[in-house]
Amino acid sequence: MPEERDSSVTLPLGDWWEDFRVAVGFLTRLPTGGSAGASPGALTQASRTFPLVGVLVGVIAGAVYAVAADCGLTPLIAAALAVAAGIVATGALHEDGLADFADGLGARGDRQAKLAAMRDSHIGVFAMLALALGLILRVSALATLGQPLQVLGALIAAHAGARALLPWAMYQERPARSDGLAVAVGRPSRATAGAALVIGAIVMVVALGPGAGFVAAVGAALAMGLLPLARRELGGITGDVLGAVEQSAEILILLAIVAAR
Repeated sequence: MPEERDSSVTLPLGDWWEDFRVAVGFLTRLPTGGSAGASPGALTQASRTFPLVGVLVGVIAGAVYAVAADCGLTPLIAAALAVAAGIVATGALHEDGLADFADGLGARGDRQAKLAAMRDSHIGVFAMLALALGLILRVSALATLGQPLQVLGALIAAHAGARALLPWAMYQERPARSDGLAVAVGRPSRATAGAALVIGAIVMVVALGPGAGFVAAVGAALAMGLLPLARRELGGITGDVLGAVEQSAEILILLAIVAAR
C-alpha cells in the first residue's frame, strides 16, 4: 500500500497548498493540474485537504443558487441548478460511487457477486432509485432553506463535512479488493485522517454557527454507518463505498440543517 509523507500538521503552508491542488485535481474536474503525475503517496497525504475541496465545491454551487435566485427563479429551480453545478464540478464522482454501491447491495449472491455488480458498467434499478432519492432530498432541503446566504452556508458545510469523513474511512477500513481506487490511494495516517475531520468540523461551525454546526456534524457521523454494512457485505471498502459515504453525508447534513432551523 502506498506510503505517505511523514507528518501531516507540521509541514509548511506551501505543502498544504500543493496537497490542496492534488486533492482538487482528484476530486473535481476543475483545471488545476494538481493531480497530474501525482504519486499515490502524494494523494494519500493530500486527503487531509478533502474538506477544503468541499468548501470550493460548496462555494461554486452556492454562487449558482444566488445567481439563479437573483434572476427571479423559484427556490426549487435554483436549488436544482445548485446541485447540478456541484455535480458538474466533481464530474459526478461521488454520485457514481453511490449508484454502484447501491447496485452491489441489491445484487444477489456472495461478496464476489456484489463486487462484480459494482464494477458492471450497466446501471441497475437500485442505482437509479438511490440517485433519484439523493437528488430529491438535496434539492428539497436547499429549496426549503430558501435564502441564498443560508443555502451557501449549508452547501459549504455539506460538501466539506462529507468529504472530511473519507480519509477517516480510508484509515479505519481495509480495502475489499486487491486493486481499485481504495488500494491506489492508500491508507492515510491517523494524523492525516484526524486533520481532515478537524478541518471539516471547523468549516461546519464557521458556516452554520455552533448549534447548527453540531447538529450537522451528528448528521455526517450517521453516514459512517455505511462502513460496517460494507464490511459485512463486501469485506471492506472500495472507491464506490467512499462515494456512497460522501453522498449519504451530504444528504444527512442538509436534512439536519433543515431540521435544526
